[in-house]
Amino acid sequence: VEFLELKQGNMTVAEYAVKFESLSAFSPYYNTPEAEYDKCVKFESVLRPEVKHLIGFSEIRDFPTLV
Repeated sequence: VEFLELKQGNMTVAEYAVKFESLSAFSPYYNTPEAEYDKCVKFESVLRPEVKHLIGFSEIRDFPTLV
């Protein structure tokens, strides 16, 4: 549940990425190659608006590359 409700909030993008990765480890779906696209979309979807504005809509769908 914590992973599903995770948002960037006051964390830096780096802090959020670490938290996202640690919590996603407990979600079997997000740990499959087929879910790589969804994992990237989920990560981007809850970034703060000003961060989303800076990066725009990314076409990167490889999570390690994205973060």
